[in-house]
Amino acid sequence: MAASNRAKLISKLHTELKKRYSTPPSQPSRPLLEHILYAALLQDAPYELADEGLAKCEQEFFDWNEVRVTTVTELTQVLSGMPEPSKTARRLKDVLQAVFEEFYAFDLDHLKKENLGKAVAKFEAMSAVTPFILSYTVQHGLGGHSIPIDYAAMVIMLATGIASQSEASAGKVPGLERAVPKSKAVEFSALLHEAGVALMMDPKDKQARSLLDAVDKGASDRYDEWEASKKAAIRRVKRRRKQEKDAEDAADDDSSSDDTKTKSAGGSAKSKKDASAKSATKKKPEADAVAESDADAKKSTKKATAKKATKKKPTSEKSSEDDAADSKTTKKKATKKSTKKASSRKLSKRKPR
Repeated sequence: MAASNRAKLISKLHTELKKRYSTPPSQPSRPLLEHILYAALLQDAPYELADEGLAKCEQEFFDWNEVRVTTVTELTQVLSGMPEPSKTARRLKDVLQAVFEEFYAFDLDHLKKENLGKAVAKFEAMSAVTPFILSYTVQHGLGGHSIPIDYAAMVIMLATGIASQSEASAGKVPGLERAVPKSKAVEFSALLHEAGVALMMDPKDKQARSLLDAVDKGASDRYDEWEASKKAAIRRVKRRRKQEKDAEDAADDDSSSDDTKTKSAGGSAKSKKDASAKSATKKKPEADAVAESDADAKKSTKKATAKKATKKKPTSEKSSEDDAADSKTTKKKATKKSTKKASSRKLSKRKPR
């Protein structure tokens, strides 16, 4: 869209907003940290609910550090009056944690005296600080020129044709600060926020729908088409996630069934091994008994042969003794004969006398 046409639509939107909505009371002077936290509560929520939420936090907790360390569940209970309590509680905690990690303190008023660009750069580096929180802090806390646009306000910008789909996805409307001067920025942003929140909480809100058609004819119908396409996209996402989850569950079931099969196969093989081992153990005693019987038989045969040998041994000993006795008698006879011969010789020599 051309810059001139965009500027005309923005100016027309501001005029129609003043006709239908009243400017909320001006915000009181707060410390810079409280401006940041109030913006976190105000995002996509009415002013009165954001005021109530900030007051409850100050009443229920000792200081902001206690809010930082509390649980999301407890903080959600304190912020139960918000349109999205859990989401708001998470956002508030994340902002406090990011500020603490960056500055290690909750007194940020010294940033008001520094250069605006340096302070903005520090907040932009925090992932928990959304574009709406940053713009609101620059406008109300740092005195800069910025117009905070949250999701609810961006829907009106998109429906009226001031912002394209890609610009709305990026969260920025080009030329908005040039079309709305700084002197009117607070009023414009407050009125736009009221209209956007009213339409978000009730898509059939007559005052908000008449605003859309007054800025650009047929804008309310385009808003209905966009809302229907968004719901269809949400349904598609949910369906796809459900299909992915079902596929994961089916894969898990298949893997578990495969595991059970492998376990059963392993169990059957193990049972077969056990059975074969048992049969082997049963056969082993039989084999051992047979071997023992064979060994006993061999032992008995050996003993029998040994006994026979012992019985035959005395006869052989007797024969040897007899032989020895015979040899002795023969020796005695021989000695007797030799003595007789010797004596006869002596006698023959003595004869001449």
